[in-house]
Amino acid sequence: MKRIYTLCAALGLLAATLVAQTTDAQANERYGKQKVVYHINYDGGQDDKAYRGALRNIQNHINAVGAENIEAKLVLHGNGLGLLSQAKSNEMLQGQVLELKGQNVAVHVCNNTLKGRNISYENDLFDVFEEDIVPSGVAELSHLQQMGYTYIKP
Repeated sequence: MKRIYTLCAALGLLAATLVAQTTDAQANERYGKQKVVYHINYDGGQDDKAYRGALRNIQNHINAVGAENIEAKLVLHGNGLGLLSQAKSNEMLQGQVLELKGQNVAVHVCNNTLKGRNISYENDLFDVFEEDIVPSGVAELSHLQQMGYTYIKP
């Protein structure tokens, strides 16, 4: 009896794996390779709900297409830098940011905003490095769209 139960469980697991692989293959076939730029320049609110939702959109996109099939960038300027400012003390945002970066999502931070608002990327923002800084957030958005990136503002 125990062998039958084990065999049924193994067959169920195999069937689930095959369905998941078929679904992944169908998604890859449907969506192909994608280049996308996400744009955040708004305040996420005191409860960070808007920021968490935007980051969840990016993760859902990756899940649908497959990390190997997407080149994703996140451009932050203006009030959008609040995402990384809030992440300094918000573990949930930290986790989402690090999870996306671990899937090769590049985060671009606007230097105009840093200078204009006297923000130190080293002291005031979470996990930002010199190579993450772009001269202008809006110019970066235009540049990426000219390179074939699809623009999304979650």
